[in-house]
Order: sequence, then structure tokens, then C-alpha cells
Amino acid sequence: MRLLIVKTSSMGDVVHALPVVGDILRQHPDAQIDWLVEAPFAAIPQMHSGVRRVLPMNWRKWRKQLFSGATWRAMGQLRGELRQGGYDRVLDLQGLLKSALWARQAGAPVLGFDGASAREPAAAWLYKHTAVVARDLQAVQRCRLLAAAHLGYTVSGDPDFGLRAPTPTWTPRSAYAVLIPNASRREKLWPERHWAALGRRLLEKGWLPVVLWGRDEEQTLAERIAASCEGDVPPFLRVGETAAVLAGASQVVGLDTGFTHLAAALGRPTLGIYCDHDPGLAGITGPGRVASIGGKAQVPGVKEVLALLEQQFA
Repeated sequence: MRLLIVKTSSMGDVVHALPVVGDILRQHPDAQIDWLVEAPFAAIPQMHSGVRRVLPMNWRKWRKQLFSGATWRAMGQLRGELRQGGYDRVLDLQGLLKSALWARQAGAPVLGFDGASAREPAAAWLYKHTAVVARDLQAVQRCRLLAAAHLGYTVSGDPDFGLRAPTPTWTPRSAYAVLIPNASRREKLWPERHWAALGRRLLEKGWLPVVLWGRDEEQTLAERIAASCEGDVPPFLRVGETAAVLAGASQVVGLDTGFTHLAAALGRPTLGIYCDHDPGLAGITGPGRVASIGGKAQVPGVKEVLALLEQQFA
């Protein structure tokens, strides 16, 4: 069976879909699995040994330049690569019109959620076969159940994310813990003074606080936090390079953002801080010691976070 998985974004969503690969290969050991994903997140499925080929796309860029000839040529090239894949089936784990339309470009039967289960019900019109998966399940479980329903097996056991981090390109100067204080939306942020207090506690524990950043405007915040707790700030790191740093951390504390979910999937002790929405359906999940705190209009205090962190130290 040649299968294409479509899970394009965002980073956390891509991470949550990874256990599907191991589930499928346990039931169909000879399956050849490819993955269609937004280019910035391509390093994530590439870290799974069960994924044969990753096809990067730039839809987030293309949609802003739809009247450009270069955009249409790039989309045409990707469509050609999808057609050449010779897939027997395409599994859309995203459930959006965007993902369903791209899934159809492969020219194979597309499997997805039914109208009541998909994030965008209209996406179900574009699928050859649909399955019912309750919307109130945790994100990892929803992906696993959808694949199982279409490919004829039963989900069992804990999710196996199957990640192998690449070799680090940047290494901290001592044993370290990672702080992830930046997020895509301002509503997700946690007060800077709280991060400083957290960093000082990690330093007391004997771990160098390493403060991550991604965009230029995030670097300044990372540097201020690091300065307040004798921490360190890495240079700009790509997704795969950041994964290598996360994989070596003794502890990770981060906001509800893709890198926090990636740390948990890599098996690191991970604490997720939620300030904008409840963690119920997308809480921190992984094989190590993981926990989530906070919720919609429930910004956790520093004492609460430190108390939960002490439990992870135990």
C-alpha cells in the first residue's frame, strides 16, 4: 500500500498526527508512507523513520500571491509530484477544505472525516470515503481513530511519536532546561517576570535556562529573560535544529506552541502553560512526564506553575 498522509499545519497539529505512522506500520508493515506538509514544518515528519518521503508545500505563501505566475508554476510542480506518487489512498488528517483540495491532487481515493467530524464540514464533500470520529476527543486520539477506521484496525496502546532528533548544530555549555516564552498570538503570552522566576528556579536545580526564540521581535524578550536568570539564548535555529536542542533538555517549560508539543513528543519532561484556551483537546502529550496548566481566561500564577514543576522534578 502506498499512502499519502495530508497534515500540513500547524506545527503542533503535525506533531499530534505522528503516532498514526507507527499505528499503520504495525498493521501494514509493507506500507510506504509519504507526507504532505507546509515547508516550515517539513523537518518534523522527516524525523520519523517510517515516513518514506516528505513533500513540502508553501500554501501560506502562495495564498498571498495567487495571481502570480511563479505561484501557479510552483503549485503545478507540486501537483505533478503528487500525481507521480502512484498512491493507492490519501488520508487527510486535517479536515479542512484546503487540505481536502490538495489531497485530491494526488489522483487517488481520499479518506477523511465525515461532515459532523471535520473541522470544516464542507471538506467531507471532497472525500471518497468518510468516517465518524467524535470531535471532543484529544487531538492525537482523533488522528489515530480516523486512520484506524479507514484502514481496518483497532487503536491500542499509548501513542508512539517515533521521532529521532537530528544531531545538534548548537549545544549549551552545560546541562540545561528550555524555556519557550513566545507564541504566535499575544493572548497566549505569560508575564515576563514569571519566566524570570521560573528560570531562576531551574538554575537552582542545576540547569542552565536556555530561552528559545523564532522571530526577530521574540529575540529581545528571550535575551531579557535569559539575562534575569543567568541563562543562555541560542542563535536562530530551524525546526530540526531546535528539535535537537529540545531532545537534550532535562526539562522543558513552554506556552501552548508547536515547540512545546514537539518537546513532549520527543519524550522530554514538559510543562505546558495555557493562557488563551483550555488544554483539554490539545493538551501536552508525550511518553515522558508531561502536564498542562491554565485555560481560557485562566492565566496561571507563577506559584501554581512552580508547584507543578516541583512535581515533575520528583
